Amino acid sequence: MQNERSGGEGPKKEIIQEISEASCVVGTGRLRKALQIICPPSNYLLPGYIGKFSSTLYETGGCDMSLVNFEPAARRASNICDTDSHVSSSTSVRFYPHDVLSLPQIRLNRLLTIDTDLLEQQDIDLSPDLAATYGPTEEAAQKVKHYYRFWILPQLWIGINFDRLTLLALFDRNREILENVLAVILAVLVAFLGSVLLIHGFFREIWVFQFCLVIASCQYSLLKSVQPDSSSPRHGHNRIIAYSRPVYFCLCCGLIWLLDYGSRNLTTNKFKLYGITFTNPLVLISARDLVIVFTLCFPIVFFIGLLPQVNTFVMYLCEQLDIHIFGGNATTSLLAALYSFICSVVAVALLYGLCYGALKDSWDGQHIPVLFSIFCGLLVAVSYHLSRQSSDPSVFFSLVQSKVFPKTEEKNPEDPLSEVKDPLPEKLRNSVSERLQSDLVVCIVIGVLYFAIHVSTVFTVLQPALKYVLYALVGFVGFVTHYLLPQVRKQLPWHCFSHPLLKTVEYNQYEVRNAATMMWFEKLHVWLLFVEKNIIYPLIVLNELSSSAETIASPKKLDTELGALMITIAGLKLLRSSFSSPTYQYVTVIFTVLFFKIDYEAFSETMLLDLFFMSILFNKLWELLYKLQFVYTYIAPWQITWGSAFHAFAQPFAVPHSAMLFVQAAVSAFFSTPLNPFLGSAIFITSYVRPVKFWERDYNTKRVDHSNTRLASQLDRNPGSDDNNLNSIFYEHLTRSLQHSLCGDLLLGRWGNYSTGDCFILASDYLNALVHLIEIGNGLVTFQLRGLEFRGTYCQQREVEAITEGVEEDEGFCCCEPGHVPHVLSFNAAFSQRWLAWEVIVTKYILEGYSITDNSAASMLQVFDLRKVLTTYYVKGIIYYVTTSSKLEEWLANETMQEGLRLCADRNYVDVDPTFNPNIDEDYDHRLAGISRESFCVIYLNWIEYCSSRRAKPVDVDKDSSLVTLCYGLCVLGRRALGTASHHMSSNLESFLYGLHALFKGDFRISSIRDEWIFADMELLRKVVVPGIRMSIKLHQDHFTSPDEYDDPTVLYEAIVSHEKNLVIAHEGDPAWRSAVLANSPSLLALRHVMDDGTNEYKIIMLNRRYLSFRVIKVNKECVRGLWAGQQQELVFLRNRNPERGSIQNAKQALRNMINSSCDQPIGYPIFVSPLTTSYSDSHEQLKEILGGPISLGNIRSFIVSTWHRLRKGCGAGCNSGGNIEDSDTGGGTSYSTNNATTAHDPHSSVSQGSTGNPGQGSGAGLHPPVTSYPPTLGTSHSSHSVQSSLVRQSPARASVASQSSYCYSSRHSSLRMSTTGLVPCRRSSTSQISLRNLPSSIQSRLSMVNQMEPSGQGGLACVQHGLPSSSSSSQSIPACKHHTLVGFLGTDGGQSSATDAQPGNTLSPANNSHAKKGEVIYRVQIVDPSQILDGINLSKRKELQWPDEGVRLKAGRNSWKDWSPQEGMEGHVIHRWVPCSRDPGTRSHIDKTVLLVQIDDKYVTVIETGVLELGAETLEKERREQKMPAEFLALEVIHMQFSLSKNFPFLCETPKKTDPVCLVLMFPDFTLCKIYGLKTFVKWFSEPLHQDTLSKSTN
Repeated sequence: MQNERSGGEGPKKEIIQEISEASCVVGTGRLRKALQIICPPSNYLLPGYIGKFSSTLYETGGCDMSLVNFEPAARRASNICDTDSHVSSSTSVRFYPHDVLSLPQIRLNRLLTIDTDLLEQQDIDLSPDLAATYGPTEEAAQKVKHYYRFWILPQLWIGINFDRLTLLALFDRNREILENVLAVILAVLVAFLGSVLLIHGFFREIWVFQFCLVIASCQYSLLKSVQPDSSSPRHGHNRIIAYSRPVYFCLCCGLIWLLDYGSRNLTTNKFKLYGITFTNPLVLISARDLVIVFTLCFPIVFFIGLLPQVNTFVMYLCEQLDIHIFGGNATTSLLAALYSFICSVVAVALLYGLCYGALKDSWDGQHIPVLFSIFCGLLVAVSYHLSRQSSDPSVFFSLVQSKVFPKTEEKNPEDPLSEVKDPLPEKLRNSVSERLQSDLVVCIVIGVLYFAIHVSTVFTVLQPALKYVLYALVGFVGFVTHYLLPQVRKQLPWHCFSHPLLKTVEYNQYEVRNAATMMWFEKLHVWLLFVEKNIIYPLIVLNELSSSAETIASPKKLDTELGALMITIAGLKLLRSSFSSPTYQYVTVIFTVLFFKIDYEAFSETMLLDLFFMSILFNKLWELLYKLQFVYTYIAPWQITWGSAFHAFAQPFAVPHSAMLFVQAAVSAFFSTPLNPFLGSAIFITSYVRPVKFWERDYNTKRVDHSNTRLASQLDRNPGSDDNNLNSIFYEHLTRSLQHSLCGDLLLGRWGNYSTGDCFILASDYLNALVHLIEIGNGLVTFQLRGLEFRGTYCQQREVEAITEGVEEDEGFCCCEPGHVPHVLSFNAAFSQRWLAWEVIVTKYILEGYSITDNSAASMLQVFDLRKVLTTYYVKGIIYYVTTSSKLEEWLANETMQEGLRLCADRNYVDVDPTFNPNIDEDYDHRLAGISRESFCVIYLNWIEYCSSRRAKPVDVDKDSSLVTLCYGLCVLGRRALGTASHHMSSNLESFLYGLHALFKGDFRISSIRDEWIFADMELLRKVVVPGIRMSIKLHQDHFTSPDEYDDPTVLYEAIVSHEKNLVIAHEGDPAWRSAVLANSPSLLALRHVMDDGTNEYKIIMLNRRYLSFRVIKVNKECVRGLWAGQQQELVFLRNRNPERGSIQNAKQALRNMINSSCDQPIGYPIFVSPLTTSYSDSHEQLKEILGGPISLGNIRSFIVSTWHRLRKGCGAGCNSGGNIEDSDTGGGTSYSTNNATTAHDPHSSVSQGSTGNPGQGSGAGLHPPVTSYPPTLGTSHSSHSVQSSLVRQSPARASVASQSSYCYSSRHSSLRMSTTGLVPCRRSSTSQISLRNLPSSIQSRLSMVNQMEPSGQGGLACVQHGLPSSSSSSQSIPACKHHTLVGFLGTDGGQSSATDAQPGNTLSPANNSHAKKGEVIYRVQIVDPSQILDGINLSKRKELQWPDEGVRLKAGRNSWKDWSPQEGMEGHVIHRWVPCSRDPGTRSHIDKTVLLVQIDDKYVTVIETGVLELGAETLEKERREQKMPAEFLALEVIHMQFSLSKNFPFLCETPKKTDPVCLVLMFPDFTLCKIYGLKTFVKWFSEPLHQDTLSKSTN
């Protein structure tokens, strides 16, 4: 330092160097050294260089250095409720060198500013080596004495002789002004209330001193809080806990003063229940003294941890009041608790006015005021609405915001996360919107209905018989619904039987492939539950309201004011609780009736209040029962598991304190606090109160991926590469599946009985998750899922074995094994099952998830030949993606790329990079020791040519073309990148796998100057090379199943196309991977690199979506809460950091390890903790089939419209003389057919499929359509392209032929359907009609020969002539409803139809029948969605479809199309179709959609039916184009029908030709059928309503 005093540049450089080093080092030693250089002691100051220094170190100006966080220096404030700001363990330095090295006048008075987070680092010690290195030195001995400038006012400060570290160790630093203000207010309140109590003489003698100690401790906690506190829920510094003592002190002091004031001033004794006068001064004085003693015990209370932090207490208090007083549900947060409590108070306030007004009205034995009936109706409606609303208002607020203030999201196309969107928030908003719309309707209906029931005096006239009937009914329904059915559906009913007495379909299935089948007992359970909570319980409550209201409001009881309040609260609580969770309500009702009606009738305070208070008591008794079951099970001597020596010591010492244990159990049940085993032993202590949610903080885990990590860490350290982080996505997907179906499954009884706070474990092959039910509402469930490790510890595996092993084979009886009765458990098994804190509910619970298969990449790439195969597929993948890219022309025209690839364009060019290896590169040129362009073309030119031929616009692909040059350059670049990532050690397997994984995740290092041309467009890397390496892994996997299959370019190309459509290949750190999993993609593939426990392993992970089977295990909820509380106390307060502590050792009777490991991190170690997720019953499809969907205004409108159409159809059929009625409702469009007659309904149409045969097409070719049905929809066709209307009416003789023909005449876009008569007429229209005379002459000429008929044809088919009726008939008009209907005609222009050949076994190739004869109808379609085309289905090795002709199969794909490809708008003929679930293999589709075989010119195209638009009959299309007539004029249709006239139409028996077919159908307003002969008789006969049934029956 002495040598550096004379110079300016030397110290400046040394300062900069030291500061830069200090800013990069995590630690304090070098930084301290740097600071000593910058700020030397006063005797080393340089007046010539730095200037004058003040004596104070901490002043304004200078730089800001922090040893804790990367936070900006300005961040000094945070939320008062934020407890996460003291957990940082990182170290950083913030320094501004320009402030240090500026003018000499600068003052370095505030050079060192220690961040407030430094408090947390007090327990971080240096290692011995660092301590020795940075020990006390001579420079440290010469340190100046610092003091802290404490500002009292803006211009007034005092000096404190502490450095900042010492001062922060002595006092807490408040970060915000609000904290200072709150601390001052609380300190003043503590002093004021304490002085008030002392002045009033509440304390005497030694207790005054004790009370002063309590005051001092409360005030000092505001200065320096206790860390850690016994009731703190988290590690590290907790800012909220500092306010606990003063807040509780103020509450207790205020309560003491109020109770004392009340005991001295209240003289009335009106409020008296069950013999206890709550306004008695003696009662108030006793309560006051109890609070005084509790206040004096504050030091012990806070040391043991009996009181939580303030926010937890407020949430607990609001939740308990809402549940037990207002009948509400559990809450999910502090905001939700306050919101739910306020909603309940507002509801009571609104209802109180009506009740008070009704009670003021006159009452008598047979008359109840109407106002009270209105109150009862509104009470039921409000209770129903509140029970259906979630306590969390965030989704509702988000819905309101999206409707009122919609936000337009601006997507950045360059952002890779712009396309990743979570669908769950929108789904939740839609669910809430549907429920609100449904409640708007249902609440009005419920209110009016129950008002009508109550005002009808049914509750007064039918007494007392009605109430006993209701009591018996609720007892019977409740017993069957909540006890009998759940027991017989359990895995071990009553712990006696070895299997369920009521089994599901999936119970005996080894592997479940479909969703769970709904059983009859599930439907029975749903209907019983619906009747119980929506009918029986409301009637019971209304009955008790009617009979008890007058008594409660009488002066002898509670008087009118207080009575109205109690009636409102009691009614609201009973109704809401019965709507939300009716599981144990029947027990409460039956016990209350028996207790107060038979045993102690004199103590009854009216049945309404009895039910109200007994419901609260029973809630506590159920909780006490669960606690005692947990204690008995946990400490049973014959199954105790000692996890440590302390457990063995504590076991005998706990026996003498059993009485105290039961007292604690009763107290903890009263306050709803956990009863936890101390350090996991047999000694139980009471913890502090908690809400049902239990955990005060949301430790929701977040998966580490590329969206939340730095790029440098992704490339170097690869965070999140452990199995736990990668496997957490499966639990996230499981959470989404449960969100969709959990509520419905609970209502179906698939999880047995459930209530608020219950815990279940879902166990599968590798998934083990704990599901915590928090909020149980009417049609909603809020839950949290905690996923455990896939590869758990030894203790976890032992407990997993315990819950998955069967006990049916146990034959033990005490010490012997005599066996057991069939279907019944043995004595030992039954005994052991009764001493468990858990029970198996279901063994086959079906849920959609992903099955995981992993293969070792090392074993798949062990030998060089397999690596060569992978490299070959890698090169072919690059070629495929570059040739199929839409930017290929742009890349080929890019001058920068052409310049960079100029050398590669030389035919003699060879790349001799040492990274190329003859062992793994198939195109390696041994002669030139590299990869030459010539050798590349020899191997891959054929593949390039084929890929180019599949393009819509082929590109030149000769050897010297620019495309080959581009492919060559890209393939060389890709392999060089693989070699670079493998550290040029491709021969080494470990290095090769490392490089392969680096490229798979997108880490490409361009190290050669020859590859820098790629920077001209980085899309080549992202869209070509990366997909190429990923696709090569999948192709390499397929290579093992069929090694030579991909040698054919066509097969390989189709395989890549198929994988692109059906498979997601991505790195597991890519956000697209998570998005694909949550979007239920059918299959996914990834290359996983696992670095865990010293292992370095590469796996190929394959996910396939399917239905998984889970075992559902119900765990005692008090066992879970007690073990969780014990772990929190042990780790946070007692700081037991032993990883093998006794409290987490396995205990099979309580599943101790699994429960403790599911605690929130860092207390437990779950790999996934979901946010609180709400499941709604409306999203469960099977439940909607039973109860129907939500009753919204839109659904009501649809129902009214469909009902109106059905009524109009019925009226028209009954009133019109053979008139036409429009069959356009959703329920009346079903057509009936027999003998394989085909019928069809389409979602976009209201017409059934036609049945006429296709001329020229045989029946044995497999070209006939199977029976198909489409769901009907409301209204007529909305498609303006509908050009065919088909009516189906077949006789048994003709139906078989029609079923074998092609469905050329069926139209799912038509606007007519079959009715029960087989004919669907049209409605009348008096305002808009079209005369038949307006038809073109060509159409009229076809209808000119009415009296001529020439039967011909084969196979029972008749050729038909048709013509125009007489002038009187032709004057009739066509209704306007047919304006959108185009009809196909059968026959020729000369009036003679062609014969239809339908010989069995006569196979006609579509190629030979590509051109129809004149007059024949060829069914046409138009391609509207080319993405629905299956262009490679004909080459599939699995042979999904059976083709009608082998020649057609070979031509129905891209392999024969060459440069042609089907485009949108192309039209063709349908020659065959495959439909799902067909009995005939020749017409069976391999997917759940209909597939069509369409002939377009000489090409054949296989397309899904939803990708085409049906155009109808080709003959009609040509006619319409020739005559240029609009489609709406063609309102005629002729169909073939054959039936026995003598059997079906007796009036035609006189006709000489009784078997002649009816040939013509004219849709006229006055008649439906016109026979060529006997026309007048037929019309007259059909016009009589008596004969319409006969015609209807003859349809089939």
